[in-house]
Amino acid sequence: MEVQGRIKVIGETQSFGSNGFRKREVVVTTEEQYPQTIMVEFVQDKTDLLNSYQVGQQVKININLRGREWVNPQGETKYFNSIQGWRIEVAQADASSPEMPPVPPAQAFEPASDLNEEDNDDLPF
Repeated sequence: MEVQGRIKVIGETQSFGSNGFRKREVVVTTEEQYPQTIMVEFVQDKTDLLNSYQVGQQVKININLRGREWVNPQGETKYFNSIQGWRIEVAQADASSPEMPPVPPAQAFEPASDLNEEDNDDLPF
């Protein structure tokens, strides 16, 4: 899966626990009819991927959705979701749809000059 948008916030790398677990968050705002502000976390060695990016850049982030279950001391079960990034790259601002090839300009076509109004033998009826 992927998320594409403009970087709004890049957080600092945070360390947790004695084993050195690292996490860094980036917030992107999608550019669609109803823009969404989405926080994506990068963990461990992936935190360094954000070093070369800046607020305002248009990016594409490959993500995994993660979920977990936790039972609190009172015995209640809670569920948590996270969006975890594993690759980030600069998005192409003028990327065309892959299904539609670019249309050449009108100057690339020659006008038809050999049309003959009476030559209509190629009609199937």
